[in-house]
Amino acid sequence: MRLRATAVTVLGASLLSACNLAPVYEPPHFILPDSYQGSGPFRVAQPAAAAASRDAWWTVFNDPVLSGLEAQLNAANPDLGIAVEHYTQARDLAAEARSQLYPQVGAGGQLSDNRQSDRRLFRSFQSHSPDVEASNEVLGSASWEPDFWQQVRNLTREQQRLAQASAADLATARLSLQAELATDYLGIRGLDQQLQVLRQSIAAFEQAVEVTGLRYHGGVASGLDYARARSQLGSAKAQQSETALQRELLQHAIAVLVGAIPSAFTLPARHAYQPVPSVLPTGVPSQLLQRRPDIAGAERRMAAANAAIGVSRAAFYPNVTLFGGAGFQDSGFNLINLPDSLWSIGAGVMLPLFEGGLHRAELQRSWSQYAETRDNFRVTVLAAFQEVEDGLSSSQRLKAEVEQQHEASRQAAEALALSTTLYRDGLDNYLSVAVAQVAALAARTQEVQLQARQMQAAVSLILALGGGWNAKDLPDQRSVLPFGPFDYGVPAGTGTGPDLH
Repeated sequence: MRLRATAVTVLGASLLSACNLAPVYEPPHFILPDSYQGSGPFRVAQPAAAAASRDAWWTVFNDPVLSGLEAQLNAANPDLGIAVEHYTQARDLAAEARSQLYPQVGAGGQLSDNRQSDRRLFRSFQSHSPDVEASNEVLGSASWEPDFWQQVRNLTREQQRLAQASAADLATARLSLQAELATDYLGIRGLDQQLQVLRQSIAAFEQAVEVTGLRYHGGVASGLDYARARSQLGSAKAQQSETALQRELLQHAIAVLVGAIPSAFTLPARHAYQPVPSVLPTGVPSQLLQRRPDIAGAERRMAAANAAIGVSRAAFYPNVTLFGGAGFQDSGFNLINLPDSLWSIGAGVMLPLFEGGLHRAELQRSWSQYAETRDNFRVTVLAAFQEVEDGLSSSQRLKAEVEQQHEASRQAAEALALSTTLYRDGLDNYLSVAVAQVAALAARTQEVQLQARQMQAAVSLILALGGGWNAKDLPDQRSVLPFGPFDYGVPAGTGTGPDLH
Protein backbone atom coordinates (compact mmCIF):
# COMPACT_ATOMS: atom_id res chain seq x y z
CA MET A 1 0.00 0.00 0.00
CA ARG A 2 2.85 2.37 0.81
CA LEU A 3 4.50 1.60 -2.53
CA ARG A 4 1.24 2.25 -4.35
CA ALA A 5 0.71 5.53 -2.52
CA THR A 6 4.24 6.61 -3.38
CA ALA A 7 3.71 5.74 -7.05
CA VAL A 8 0.46 7.72 -7.13
CA THR A 9 2.17 10.70 -5.52
CA VAL A 10 5.04 10.63 -8.01
CA LEU A 11 2.64 10.28 -10.93
CA GLY A 12 0.53 13.17 -9.68
CA ALA A 13 3.58 15.36 -9.25
CA SER A 14 4.73 14.49 -12.77
CA LEU A 15 1.36 15.39 -14.23
CA LEU A 16 1.28 18.66 -12.35
CA SER A 17 4.80 19.48 -13.49
CA ALA A 18 3.59 19.21 -17.08
CA CYS A 19 1.27 22.18 -16.61
CA ASN A 20 2.97 24.80 -18.75
CA LEU A 21 1.06 28.05 -18.28
CA ALA A 22 2.94 29.94 -20.99
CA PRO A 23 1.02 30.53 -24.23
CA VAL A 24 1.93 28.50 -27.29
CA TYR A 25 4.68 30.50 -28.96
CA GLU A 26 4.59 31.24 -32.68
CA PRO A 27 6.74 33.99 -34.23
CA PRO A 28 4.97 36.35 -36.64
CA HIS A 29 4.88 35.40 -40.29
CA PHE A 30 5.49 37.92 -43.06
CA ILE A 31 4.43 37.93 -46.68
CA LEU A 32 7.80 38.56 -48.35
CA PRO A 33 8.48 39.64 -51.94
CA ASP A 34 10.15 37.29 -54.40
CA SER A 35 12.99 39.71 -55.19
CA TYR A 36 14.43 43.04 -54.19
CA GLN A 37 13.38 46.15 -56.10
CA GLY A 38 16.87 47.58 -56.35
CA SER A 39 18.62 44.39 -57.45
CA GLY A 40 19.22 45.54 -61.02
CA PRO A 41 22.93 45.02 -61.56
CA PHE A 42 23.21 42.16 -59.07
CA ARG A 43 22.56 38.47 -59.40
CA VAL A 44 21.80 35.79 -56.83
CA ALA A 45 25.11 34.47 -55.54
CA GLN A 46 26.03 30.84 -56.06
CA PRO A 47 26.75 28.77 -52.90
CA ALA A 48 30.49 28.95 -53.58
CA ALA A 49 30.42 32.74 -53.74
CA ALA A 50 28.43 32.95 -50.52
CA ALA A 51 30.81 30.58 -48.74
CA ALA A 52 33.83 32.60 -49.82
CA SER A 53 32.71 35.64 -47.83
CA ARG A 54 30.84 33.89 -45.01
CA ASP A 55 33.36 34.16 -42.18
CA ALA A 56 35.33 37.17 -43.44
CA TRP A 57 33.10 39.18 -45.76
CA TRP A 58 35.69 41.93 -46.18
CA THR A 59 37.84 39.60 -48.27
CA VAL A 60 35.68 40.51 -51.29
CA PHE A 61 37.73 43.73 -51.44
CA ASN A 62 40.99 41.75 -51.83
CA ASP A 63 42.87 44.11 -49.50
CA PRO A 64 45.35 42.47 -47.07
CA VAL A 65 45.67 45.67 -45.05
CA LEU A 66 41.92 45.76 -44.45
CA SER A 67 41.93 42.06 -43.56
CA GLY A 68 44.70 42.64 -41.03
CA LEU A 69 42.83 45.52 -39.42
CA GLU A 70 39.64 43.45 -39.18
CA ALA A 71 41.56 40.65 -37.47
CA GLN A 72 43.02 43.17 -35.02
CA LEU A 73 39.54 44.55 -34.33
CA ASN A 74 38.17 41.08 -33.57
CA ALA A 75 40.98 40.51 -31.08
CA ALA A 76 41.35 43.89 -29.36
CA ASN A 77 38.26 46.07 -29.75
CA PRO A 78 37.01 47.01 -26.24
CA ASP A 79 33.38 47.52 -27.31
CA LEU A 80 33.39 43.99 -28.68
CA GLY A 81 34.85 42.78 -25.38
CA ILE A 82 31.98 44.46 -23.53
CA ALA A 83 29.46 42.66 -25.77
CA VAL A 84 31.21 39.34 -25.03
CA GLU A 85 30.93 39.96 -21.29
CA HIS A 86 27.23 40.84 -21.63
CA TYR A 87 26.71 37.48 -23.30
CA THR A 88 28.67 35.72 -20.54
CA GLN A 89 26.50 37.39 -17.89
CA ALA A 90 23.31 36.44 -19.75
CA ARG A 91 24.44 32.80 -19.78
CA ASP A 92 25.10 32.94 -16.03
CA LEU A 93 21.62 34.37 -15.41
CA ALA A 94 20.18 31.39 -17.28
CA ALA A 95 22.20 29.03 -15.07
CA GLU A 96 21.00 30.87 -11.96
CA ALA A 97 17.37 30.44 -13.03
CA ARG A 98 17.87 26.73 -13.76
CA SER A 99 19.40 26.14 -10.31
CA GLN A 100 15.96 26.60 -8.72
CA LEU A 101 14.81 23.35 -10.33
CA TYR A 102 17.05 21.32 -8.02
CA PRO A 103 17.01 20.77 -4.24
CA GLN A 104 19.11 23.13 -2.21
CA VAL A 105 21.33 21.03 0.04
CA GLY A 106 23.62 22.39 2.72
CA ALA A 107 25.71 21.23 5.66
CA GLY A 108 27.03 23.00 8.71
CA GLY A 109 28.48 22.61 12.14
CA GLN A 110 28.65 24.58 15.36
CA LEU A 111 30.88 24.49 18.42
CA SER A 112 29.88 26.61 21.41
CA ASP A 113 30.49 26.87 25.16
CA ASN A 114 27.56 28.47 26.96
CA ARG A 115 26.90 29.90 30.42
CA GLN A 116 23.53 30.93 31.77
CA SER A 117 22.97 33.70 34.26
CA ASP A 118 22.40 32.69 37.87
CA ARG A 119 19.68 35.33 37.99
CA ARG A 120 17.92 34.41 34.81
CA LEU A 121 14.15 34.57 34.67
CA PHE A 122 12.22 31.74 36.32
CA ARG A 123 15.39 30.14 37.74
CA SER A 124 14.79 28.59 41.14
CA PHE A 125 17.37 29.16 43.84
CA GLN A 126 17.13 25.45 44.66
CA SER A 127 17.86 24.48 41.02
CA HIS A 128 20.86 22.23 40.53
CA SER A 129 20.97 22.49 36.74
CA PRO A 130 24.42 23.39 35.39
CA ASP A 131 25.16 26.98 34.51
CA VAL A 132 27.90 26.10 32.00
CA GLU A 133 27.58 23.54 29.24
CA ALA A 134 29.01 23.01 25.76
CA SER A 135 26.85 22.44 22.67
CA ASN A 136 28.41 20.87 19.59
CA GLU A 137 26.39 19.89 16.55
CA VAL A 138 26.70 18.75 12.96
CA LEU A 139 23.69 19.44 10.74
CA GLY A 140 22.58 18.82 7.17
CA SER A 141 19.55 20.40 5.52
CA ALA A 142 17.71 20.25 2.23
CA SER A 143 14.77 22.09 0.71
CA TRP A 144 12.99 21.82 -2.61
CA GLU A 145 10.09 23.55 -4.32
CA PRO A 146 8.53 21.20 -6.88
CA ASP A 147 7.89 23.11 -10.09
CA PHE A 148 4.25 22.06 -10.42
CA TRP A 149 3.25 25.02 -12.58
CA GLN A 150 6.52 25.28 -14.51
CA GLN A 151 7.24 28.68 -13.05
CA VAL A 152 10.92 27.88 -12.68
CA ARG A 153 11.07 26.15 -16.05
CA ASN A 154 9.52 29.14 -17.79
CA LEU A 155 11.86 31.47 -15.93
CA THR A 156 14.75 29.31 -17.14
CA ARG A 157 13.42 29.35 -20.69
CA GLU A 158 13.08 33.13 -20.48
CA GLN A 159 16.70 33.57 -19.39
CA GLN A 160 17.96 31.05 -21.94
CA ARG A 161 16.20 32.87 -24.75
CA LEU A 162 17.50 36.20 -23.47
CA ALA A 163 20.98 34.67 -23.53
CA GLN A 164 20.37 33.69 -27.15
CA ALA A 165 19.31 37.28 -27.83
CA SER A 166 22.53 38.44 -26.18
CA ALA A 167 24.47 36.11 -28.47
CA ALA A 168 22.71 37.73 -31.43
CA ASP A 169 23.55 41.15 -29.99
CA LEU A 170 27.19 40.09 -29.85
CA ALA A 171 27.08 39.07 -33.51
CA THR A 172 25.33 42.36 -34.38
CA ALA A 173 27.94 44.38 -32.50
CA ARG A 174 30.79 42.50 -34.16
CA LEU A 175 29.31 42.98 -37.61
CA SER A 176 28.58 46.65 -36.98
CA LEU A 177 32.12 47.33 -35.77
CA GLN A 178 33.61 45.44 -38.70
CA ALA A 179 31.51 47.46 -41.12
CA GLU A 180 32.42 50.71 -39.37
CA LEU A 181 36.10 49.85 -39.70
CA ALA A 182 35.73 48.97 -43.39
CA THR A 183 33.78 52.17 -44.05
CA ASP A 184 36.42 54.32 -42.34
CA TYR A 185 39.22 52.47 -44.11
CA LEU A 186 37.66 52.93 -47.53
CA GLY A 187 37.00 56.55 -46.65
CA ILE A 188 40.71 56.99 -45.99
CA ARG A 189 41.55 55.41 -49.32
CA GLY A 190 39.16 57.84 -51.01
CA LEU A 191 40.86 60.73 -49.24
CA ASP A 192 44.23 59.38 -50.40
CA GLN A 193 42.98 59.69 -53.96
CA GLN A 194 41.70 63.21 -53.29
CA LEU A 195 45.08 64.21 -51.88
CA GLN A 196 46.75 62.79 -54.98
CA VAL A 197 44.42 64.82 -57.21
CA LEU A 198 45.14 67.94 -55.15
CA ARG A 199 48.88 67.40 -55.33
CA GLN A 200 48.69 67.11 -59.10
CA SER A 201 46.45 70.18 -59.31
CA ILE A 202 48.73 72.20 -57.02
CA ALA A 203 51.73 71.32 -59.18
CA ALA A 204 49.80 72.53 -62.26
CA PHE A 205 48.64 75.67 -60.43
CA GLU A 206 52.21 76.45 -59.41
CA GLN A 207 53.26 76.26 -63.05
CA ALA A 208 50.35 78.57 -63.92
CA VAL A 209 51.51 81.04 -61.28
CA GLU A 210 55.00 80.91 -62.75
CA VAL A 211 53.72 81.48 -66.28
CA THR A 212 51.40 84.35 -65.34
CA GLY A 213 54.14 85.89 -63.25
CA LEU A 214 56.56 85.90 -66.16
CA ARG A 215 53.91 87.33 -68.45
CA TYR A 216 52.96 89.95 -65.87
CA HIS A 217 56.54 91.08 -65.23
CA GLY A 218 57.16 91.07 -68.98
CA GLY A 219 54.22 93.42 -69.52
CA VAL A 220 52.28 90.83 -71.56
CA ALA A 221 49.60 90.01 -68.96
CA SER A 222 47.79 92.10 -66.40
CA GLY A 223 48.21 91.90 -62.64
CA LEU A 224 44.67 90.52 -62.44
CA ASP A 225 45.77 87.31 -64.17
CA TYR A 226 48.67 86.94 -61.77
CA ALA A 227 46.40 87.49 -58.75
CA ARG A 228 43.85 84.95 -60.02
CA ALA A 229 46.54 82.34 -60.48
CA ARG A 230 47.90 82.87 -56.97
CA SER A 231 44.37 82.82 -55.50
CA GLN A 232 43.62 79.53 -57.23
CA LEU A 233 46.84 78.04 -55.86
CA GLY A 234 46.06 79.21 -52.31
CA SER A 235 42.54 77.73 -52.46
CA ALA A 236 43.88 74.37 -53.63
CA LYS A 237 46.44 74.30 -50.79
CA ALA A 238 43.71 75.10 -48.25
CA GLN A 239 41.60 72.27 -49.66
CA GLN A 240 44.60 69.97 -49.35
CA SER A 241 45.01 70.88 -45.67
CA GLU A 242 41.30 70.23 -45.00
CA THR A 243 41.46 66.86 -46.75
CA ALA A 244 44.56 65.90 -44.75
CA LEU A 245 42.68 66.81 -41.56
CA GLN A 246 39.77 64.56 -42.52
CA ARG A 247 42.19 61.72 -43.17
CA GLU A 248 43.85 62.14 -39.78
CA LEU A 249 40.47 62.07 -38.01
CA LEU A 250 39.48 58.85 -39.79
CA GLN A 251 42.87 57.36 -38.94
CA HIS A 252 42.27 58.16 -35.26
CA ALA A 253 38.84 56.49 -35.46
CA ILE A 254 40.36 53.34 -36.95
CA ALA A 255 43.00 53.29 -34.20
CA VAL A 256 40.29 53.23 -31.54
CA LEU A 257 38.39 50.49 -33.38
CA VAL A 258 41.43 48.21 -33.43
CA GLY A 259 42.28 48.97 -29.80
CA ALA A 260 45.38 51.09 -30.50
CA ILE A 261 46.51 54.47 -29.19
CA PRO A 262 45.76 57.05 -31.96
CA SER A 263 49.11 58.80 -31.53
CA ALA A 264 50.96 55.52 -32.13
CA PHE A 265 48.88 54.34 -35.08
CA THR A 266 49.60 55.19 -38.70
CA LEU A 267 48.11 54.01 -41.94
CA PRO A 268 50.36 54.52 -45.00
CA ALA A 269 48.76 56.29 -47.96
CA ARG A 270 47.79 54.48 -51.15
CA HIS A 271 47.03 56.56 -54.23
CA ALA A 272 45.75 53.97 -56.71
CA TYR A 273 42.88 52.12 -55.04
CA GLN A 274 39.63 50.86 -56.59
CA PRO A 275 38.64 47.55 -54.89
CA VAL A 276 34.91 47.63 -55.69
CA PRO A 277 33.63 44.01 -55.63
CA SER A 278 32.14 42.94 -58.94
CA VAL A 279 29.39 40.71 -57.50
CA LEU A 280 27.77 40.98 -54.08
CA PRO A 281 25.79 37.99 -52.73
CA THR A 282 22.30 39.40 -52.28
CA GLY A 283 20.23 36.20 -52.08
CA VAL A 284 16.44 36.37 -51.95
CA PRO A 285 14.27 38.30 -49.48
CA SER A 286 13.03 35.19 -47.68
CA GLN A 287 16.62 34.42 -46.62
CA LEU A 288 17.07 37.81 -44.95
CA LEU A 289 15.19 36.70 -41.82
CA GLN A 290 17.81 33.98 -41.32
CA ARG A 291 20.83 36.14 -42.14
CA ARG A 292 20.40 39.13 -39.84
CA PRO A 293 21.52 38.71 -36.20
CA ASP A 294 19.43 41.70 -35.08
CA ILE A 295 16.30 39.99 -36.41
CA ALA A 296 17.27 36.79 -34.59
CA GLY A 297 17.81 38.76 -31.38
CA ALA A 298 14.43 40.48 -31.66
CA GLU A 299 12.72 37.12 -32.22
CA ARG A 300 14.47 35.56 -29.20
CA ARG A 301 13.36 38.45 -26.99
CA MET A 302 9.81 37.89 -28.15
CA ALA A 303 10.12 34.20 -27.24
CA ALA A 304 11.52 35.17 -23.82
CA ALA A 305 8.60 37.52 -23.20
CA ASN A 306 6.24 34.66 -24.09
CA ALA A 307 7.83 32.47 -21.41
CA ALA A 308 7.58 35.35 -18.91
CA ILE A 309 3.78 35.19 -19.26
CA GLY A 310 3.93 31.62 -17.92
CA VAL A 311 5.95 32.84 -14.94
CA SER A 312 3.34 35.50 -14.14
CA ARG A 313 0.47 33.03 -14.51
CA ALA A 314 2.09 30.54 -12.14
CA ALA A 315 2.06 33.16 -9.36
CA PHE A 316 -1.72 32.64 -9.00
CA TYR A 317 -1.24 29.00 -7.94
CA PRO A 318 0.01 27.56 -4.65
CA ASN A 319 3.71 27.00 -4.01
CA VAL A 320 4.74 23.79 -2.28
CA THR A 321 7.99 23.55 -0.33
CA LEU A 322 9.54 20.34 0.96
CA PHE A 323 12.21 20.62 3.60
CA GLY A 324 14.18 18.42 5.92
CA GLY A 325 17.21 18.39 8.15
CA ALA A 326 19.20 15.94 10.24
CA GLY A 327 22.33 15.86 12.35
CA PHE A 328 23.89 15.16 15.72
CA GLN A 329 24.17 17.23 18.87
CA ASP A 330 26.24 16.59 22.00
CA SER A 331 27.87 18.51 24.82
CA GLY A 332 31.17 16.90 23.92
CA PHE A 333 32.64 15.50 20.75
CA ASN A 334 30.82 12.17 20.70
CA LEU A 335 28.71 13.40 17.81
CA ILE A 336 28.37 10.35 15.60
CA ASN A 337 26.14 8.54 18.04
CA LEU A 338 22.59 7.44 17.34
CA PRO A 339 21.10 8.67 20.64
CA ASP A 340 22.55 12.13 19.89
CA SER A 341 20.85 12.34 16.47
CA LEU A 342 18.12 14.77 15.54
CA TRP A 343 16.02 15.28 12.44
CA SER A 344 13.17 17.33 11.10
CA ILE A 345 11.05 16.88 7.97
CA GLY A 346 8.04 18.74 6.71
CA ALA A 347 6.19 20.44 3.89
CA GLY A 348 4.59 23.82 3.41
CA VAL A 349 2.01 25.24 1.04
CA MET A 350 1.53 28.91 0.24
CA LEU A 351 -1.59 30.00 -1.64
CA PRO A 352 -2.00 33.71 -2.45
CA LEU A 353 -5.45 34.87 -1.36
CA PHE A 354 -5.28 38.67 -1.42
CA GLU A 355 -2.31 40.76 -2.50
CA GLY A 356 -4.00 43.94 -3.70
CA GLY A 357 -3.91 43.06 -7.42
CA LEU A 358 -0.14 42.43 -7.45
CA HIS A 359 -0.19 39.29 -9.58
CA ARG A 360 -2.87 40.62 -11.89
CA ALA A 361 -0.72 43.69 -12.58
CA GLU A 362 2.34 41.48 -13.16
CA LEU A 363 0.43 39.33 -15.64
CA GLN A 364 -0.93 42.34 -17.52
CA ARG A 365 2.57 43.82 -17.68
CA SER A 366 3.91 40.52 -19.06
CA TRP A 367 1.33 40.52 -21.83
CA SER A 368 2.15 44.13 -22.65
CA GLN A 369 5.89 43.38 -22.75
CA TYR A 370 5.21 40.50 -25.12
CA ALA A 371 3.21 42.80 -27.41
CA GLU A 372 6.07 45.32 -27.27
CA THR A 373 8.63 42.70 -28.33
CA ARG A 374 6.33 41.53 -31.12
CA ASP A 375 6.05 45.06 -32.50
CA ASN A 376 9.79 45.56 -32.07
CA PHE A 377 10.36 42.41 -34.11
CA ARG A 378 8.20 43.80 -36.91
CA VAL A 379 10.06 47.12 -36.79
CA THR A 380 13.40 45.30 -36.98
CA VAL A 381 12.30 43.26 -39.99
CA LEU A 382 10.95 46.29 -41.84
CA ALA A 383 14.12 48.27 -41.08
CA ALA A 384 16.21 45.38 -42.37
CA PHE A 385 14.41 45.35 -45.70
CA GLN A 386 14.72 49.12 -45.93
CA GLU A 387 18.49 48.89 -45.37
CA VAL A 388 18.85 46.22 -48.05
CA GLU A 389 16.82 48.22 -50.55
CA ASP A 390 18.79 51.36 -49.67
CA GLY A 391 22.05 49.49 -50.16
CA LEU A 392 20.99 48.04 -53.48
CA SER A 393 19.72 51.37 -54.77
CA SER A 394 22.86 53.18 -53.63
CA SER A 395 25.15 50.61 -55.21
CA GLN A 396 23.21 50.63 -58.47
CA ARG A 397 22.91 54.42 -58.77
CA LEU A 398 26.45 55.14 -57.66
CA LYS A 399 27.84 52.73 -60.24
CA ALA A 400 26.15 54.71 -63.01
CA GLU A 401 27.02 58.02 -61.36
CA VAL A 402 30.73 57.14 -61.20
CA GLU A 403 30.76 56.34 -64.91
CA GLN A 404 28.97 59.60 -65.74
CA GLN A 405 31.25 61.64 -63.51
CA HIS A 406 34.33 60.03 -65.03
CA GLU A 407 33.22 61.27 -68.44
CA ALA A 408 32.54 64.74 -67.01
CA SER A 409 36.01 64.78 -65.43
CA ARG A 410 37.60 63.80 -68.73
CA GLN A 411 35.79 66.59 -70.53
CA ALA A 412 36.78 69.12 -67.85
CA ALA A 413 40.44 68.10 -68.21
CA GLU A 414 40.25 68.63 -71.96
CA ALA A 415 38.64 72.05 -71.47
CA LEU A 416 41.44 73.02 -69.07
CA ALA A 417 44.12 71.90 -71.52
CA LEU A 418 42.49 73.88 -74.34
CA SER A 419 42.05 77.04 -72.22
CA THR A 420 45.67 76.87 -71.09
CA THR A 421 46.88 76.57 -74.70
CA LEU A 422 44.78 79.52 -75.82
CA TYR A 423 46.07 81.63 -72.96
CA ARG A 424 49.71 80.82 -73.68
CA ASP A 425 49.14 81.72 -77.34
CA GLY A 426 47.59 85.03 -76.30
CA LEU A 427 44.18 84.16 -77.76
CA ASP A 428 42.25 84.25 -74.48
CA ASN A 429 42.49 85.82 -71.01
CA TYR A 430 43.33 84.01 -67.79
CA LEU A 431 39.75 84.12 -66.53
CA SER A 432 38.88 81.23 -68.86
CA VAL A 433 41.86 79.28 -67.51
CA ALA A 434 40.86 79.94 -63.89
CA VAL A 435 37.29 78.83 -64.52
CA ALA A 436 38.53 75.70 -66.28
CA GLN A 437 40.91 74.94 -63.39
CA VAL A 438 38.10 75.18 -60.85
CA ALA A 439 35.83 72.98 -62.97
CA ALA A 440 38.52 70.35 -63.60
CA LEU A 441 39.53 70.13 -59.95
CA ALA A 442 35.90 69.95 -58.79
CA ALA A 443 35.05 67.27 -61.38
CA ARG A 444 38.03 65.09 -60.52
CA THR A 445 37.48 65.52 -56.77
CA GLN A 446 33.84 64.57 -57.12
CA GLU A 447 34.82 61.52 -59.14
CA VAL A 448 37.12 60.12 -56.47
CA GLN A 449 34.52 60.96 -53.78
CA LEU A 450 31.90 59.00 -55.70
CA GLN A 451 34.28 56.08 -56.02
CA ALA A 452 34.78 56.08 -52.25
CA ARG A 453 31.02 56.29 -51.70
CA GLN A 454 30.54 53.38 -54.08
CA MET A 455 32.92 51.24 -52.02
CA GLN A 456 31.26 52.32 -48.78
CA ALA A 457 27.85 51.54 -50.26
CA ALA A 458 29.09 48.01 -50.91
CA VAL A 459 30.00 47.73 -47.21
CA SER A 460 26.56 49.02 -46.21
CA LEU A 461 24.90 46.46 -48.45
CA ILE A 462 26.97 43.62 -46.99
CA LEU A 463 26.05 44.85 -43.50
CA ALA A 464 22.35 45.02 -44.44
CA LEU A 465 22.53 41.43 -45.74
CA GLY A 466 23.99 40.13 -42.47
CA GLY A 467 27.66 39.87 -43.44
CA GLY A 468 27.49 36.11 -43.96
CA TRP A 469 25.88 35.42 -40.56
CA ASN A 470 23.26 32.70 -40.39
CA ALA A 471 20.64 31.76 -37.81
CA LYS A 472 22.38 28.38 -37.50
CA ASP A 473 25.26 30.22 -35.82
CA LEU A 474 22.96 31.11 -32.93
CA PRO A 475 23.49 28.75 -29.95
CA ASP A 476 20.48 26.68 -28.95
CA GLN A 477 18.84 26.96 -25.54
CA ARG A 478 20.83 24.10 -24.08
CA SER A 479 24.25 25.25 -25.23
CA VAL A 480 23.88 28.77 -23.78
CA LEU A 481 24.11 27.26 -20.30
CA PRO A 482 27.76 27.68 -19.25
CA PHE A 483 27.93 24.53 -17.10
CA GLY A 484 25.87 21.66 -15.72
CA PRO A 485 24.11 21.57 -12.33
CA PHE A 486 26.69 19.15 -10.89
CA ASP A 487 29.80 20.95 -12.15
CA TYR A 488 31.95 22.34 -9.36
CA GLY A 489 34.83 24.77 -9.27
CA VAL A 490 35.33 28.40 -10.15
CA PRO A 491 34.99 29.23 -13.90
CA ALA A 492 38.36 29.81 -15.52
CA GLY A 493 37.94 33.45 -16.46
CA THR A 494 35.30 35.35 -18.38
CA GLY A 495 34.60 36.15 -21.98
CA THR A 496 34.36 32.49 -23.02
CA GLY A 497 31.46 32.92 -25.42
CA PRO A 498 31.63 31.22 -28.80
CA ASP A 499 32.87 33.05 -31.86
CA LEU A 500 29.53 34.12 -33.33
CA HIS A 501 30.01 35.51 -36.84
